[in-house]
Amino acid sequence: MGRLYQVEIQILVHADLPVRMLYAWADLYSQQLHSGQDYRELRPTYALWLLGEDLLRDDPAYAHRYHLRDECGRTLLEQGGISLFELSKFAAGAVETEEQRWLKFFKDGERLDADHLPDWMQTTEMRQAMSTVKRFSEKERAYDAYQARQNYLRMQGSITRYQQELEEALAQERAAREAALHQMEAERLAKEVERQAKEAERQAKEAERQAKEAALAEIARLQALLRSEHPQGDD
Repeated sequence: MGRLYQVEIQILVHADLPVRMLYAWADLYSQQLHSGQDYRELRPTYALWLLGEDLLRDDPAYAHRYHLRDECGRTLLEQGGISLFELSKFAAGAVETEEQRWLKFFKDGERLDADHLPDWMQTTEMRQAMSTVKRFSEKERAYDAYQARQNYLRMQGSITRYQQELEEALAQERAAREAALHQMEAERLAKEVERQAKEAERQAKEAERQAKEAALAEIARLQALLRSEHPQGDD
């Protein structure tokens, strides 16, 4: 049984790239069957992604392979998988494996002189690869340009959506801060009103006390005046 391979080169990494990888793999895998065909006709499908930027920045490894497995590492079925190669992390000086040979070709191929290939390119496959690169037709280039344009538009849409979500989050955070400040100001004003009310109440009580003292003093003065005008013992 044969296999299907999908090779993608992604220059820029964006937030929706993992979803796009899985979608592209699932789309290629599902397109194998037509009406009336049996599931047993499905062939393993492998997606190979060459990334110009780091996607898994916390992982120093340049190669990552994903398959259908459960949490114990048991394979559900061998129907292919997705492999990622982060070219910026690949820095093999000497080529020791075919994988390294191809990664070096994809990373350094544009700087190679087709008429003076280095030793690590002196294989039948590598010479054929260089020959294929040279024989790209205008039609194929136009198709690649169209695909690149579509991917660019999708990526721009993802970036725009991310910016909008970020702006909305910042606006919500700013509104929350403003609401908190308004609440704090309202509480401060309420406390100030309460303080002023207590001060007014204190002043009212003080005025009442002073009025009582003044009234008592006036009564005492009048009583003293009466006693002086009508001393006790006068006939």
